Order: sequence, then C-alpha cells, then structure tokens
Amino acid sequence: MAKERLYLVTYDISDPKRWRRIFNLMKGYGHWLQLSVFQCRLTARRRAEMTIRLEEWMKPTEDHILILDLGPADKIKPRVESLGKSYEAPTRQATIV
Repeated sequence: MAKERLYLVTYDISDPKRWRRIFNLMKGYGHWLQLSVFQCRLTARRRAEMTIRLEEWMKPTEDHILILDLGPADKIKPRVESLGKSYEAPTRQATIV
C-alpha cells in the first residue's frame, strides 16, 4: 500500500472564477473544512499531480496557495479546537473519481 501523508491546503485566489475552479479541483483531492481550506490524505504521486494542476490554474502574481505537510497520515490524528459552529472531523472513505 502506498504511503499517504496528511496535508492542509489553503488558498487565497483573487478571481472568483479561478477560485471556483480551484475549489472544485480540490474537492477531488481532499475534504473541505472551510471556505478555502482542505484536508488531504495523499500519496507522493497524488500530491505531485495536485500541485501541477494547481500551478496550471492559479496566477502566481495574484494568487497564493499554501500546502502544509502534517506528516504520515496513519500516525497523525489532528487535534482541532473549534470556536463557533461545531466541527466534525472528516472520516476516511473511498471516493471514486
């Protein structure tokens, strides 16, 4: 089985059309947590694929994307403190793309 790592991906996209396109792209790679924040379990290959696609769709002079590597997915259980609305941790499930 390929080793997955847990990533937090957050972005600030200046154009609404590009933002929607990147939002829809990210739904194929992880769990939507908040407006422009996704939690992703990815193999090295999927992470590279995601990065290439993000770079193709963003405008480097106007947009900003952060990819935070949290470590090996099977060994990390994020501790989340939620203020305001309740937070429900994403559950792992198979997704057909």
